[in-house]
Amino acid sequence: MVLSKTASESDVSIHSTFASRYVQTSLPRFKMPENSIPKEAAYQIINDELMLDGNPRLNLASFVTTWMEPECDKLMMDSINKNYVDMDEYPVTTELQNRCVNMIAHLFNAPLKDGETAVGVGTVGSSEAIMLAGLAFKRKWQNKMKAQGKPYDKPNIVTGANVQVCWEKFARYFEVELKEVKLSDGYYVMNPEKAVEMVDENTICVAAILGSTLNGEFEDVKKLNDLLIVKNKETGWDTPIHVDAASGGFIAPFLYPDLEWDFRLPLVKSINVSGHKYGLVYAGIGWVIWRSKEDLPDELIFHINYLGADQPTFTLNFSKGSSQVIAQYYQLIRLGYEGYKNVMENCQGNARVLREGLEKTGRFNIVSKDIGVPLVAFSLKDNHKHNEFEISETLRRFGWIVPAYTMPPDAQHITVLRVVIREDFSRTLAERLVIDIVKVLHELDSLPARVNAKLAVAEEKAAASGVDIVHHKTDREWELEVAEAWKKFVADKKKNKTSGVC
Repeated sequence: MVLSKTASESDVSIHSTFASRYVQTSLPRFKMPENSIPKEAAYQIINDELMLDGNPRLNLASFVTTWMEPECDKLMMDSINKNYVDMDEYPVTTELQNRCVNMIAHLFNAPLKDGETAVGVGTVGSSEAIMLAGLAFKRKWQNKMKAQGKPYDKPNIVTGANVQVCWEKFARYFEVELKEVKLSDGYYVMNPEKAVEMVDENTICVAAILGSTLNGEFEDVKKLNDLLIVKNKETGWDTPIHVDAASGGFIAPFLYPDLEWDFRLPLVKSINVSGHKYGLVYAGIGWVIWRSKEDLPDELIFHINYLGADQPTFTLNFSKGSSQVIAQYYQLIRLGYEGYKNVMENCQGNARVLREGLEKTGRFNIVSKDIGVPLVAFSLKDNHKHNEFEISETLRRFGWIVPAYTMPPDAQHITVLRVVIREDFSRTLAERLVIDIVKVLHELDSLPARVNAKLAVAEEKAAASGVDIVHHKTDREWELEVAEAWKKFVADKKKNKTSGVC
């Protein structure tokens, strides 16, 4: 006689995850659950919820890398448990960071002598890099003002209104006045002449953007440098320049090698760049490079020894992963100058295809420039019937994430859509996006017609019932009503997505 037994409810090893009790009840969202659950169930529950996220490859709002080679993925996973700050424990990783710093410094034409090492550090994105560069400028300015017996409590920094929010964070967190050059209709980057006019004795630096987030345009760093040299001679000041090359630092050297924006210009004292953008590494790595040791005050560098040997450090955080540093080194030696140039040329070519496809529709003005970050920023020629926010929202039904936003002051009346062309955005996807945008335009064009058709049917029914229709809305009134309904729909949807966690 064969003996058998009935499995208990707790014997989960024989159950499918979807047949178990763990998917039948909701897990706590804001409090830790009392009991453990099997690893298979935990994985499946989280994985299922993550399916509701957007597809990173179709997130055309982001400049951040969303694809790397499998070999690099493996290197990152193999080193994901290394804490970079333990330099004495992981000396090879530290060496790889130093190699990256020097490679990037040479790429930016740092004036290094034979055998001289570059001054720089890997950071958690360009935000930390900008904070560190800003602190160096502030401290140098304070030391100079103290030596001259002048007040040093009101530093300021001059930027364009198009700067990324991390500059506003730096100004607020470290008590520096942010003096912004306003934009104008058709000119969406910092005007060098206006920027130099705003410079005064308390200006710690002027920040120029190589690759505006708004439309990808490079600011004229060369002109800014020349104008500032003249002003410095007239006033006796020595106001320097920082270049925020978060987006363009890994583009300009390969596509526009003759463009002077980097350390070839004498007033450029520091440059930041995002390795996780066109440096082609997953999110979490940035770099800041200084022109020379004199541009980084010694008092900002800390020396610690409780992890082993003496370790100099200049970061806002302490612990961080090593994997992004290793991935950056992989990309630099794997691709080399030739590989990066090919990637950037491909991105530029695909941006051209998208731009030409949009121009053929006859419906859009192209706001981005031919020289700059490979992206396409565009706005409707006529947005009385439909607006850019409606196009952005409707494109999500096709899987595309294309942001719509208004320009900063004084160009806030301009609304644009922006598509960032990354390494993994192919020619086929560019052509497909144009097709889907045309579909969206046709769908939106028919929306007022549908409303009017329904109104006509309603009027016919009312007339047949003997009901008098008092007011007949015009086509224009219906168009405005539909547009307002769309705006409210998009605003409500964004509001509902807002989280209380920052």
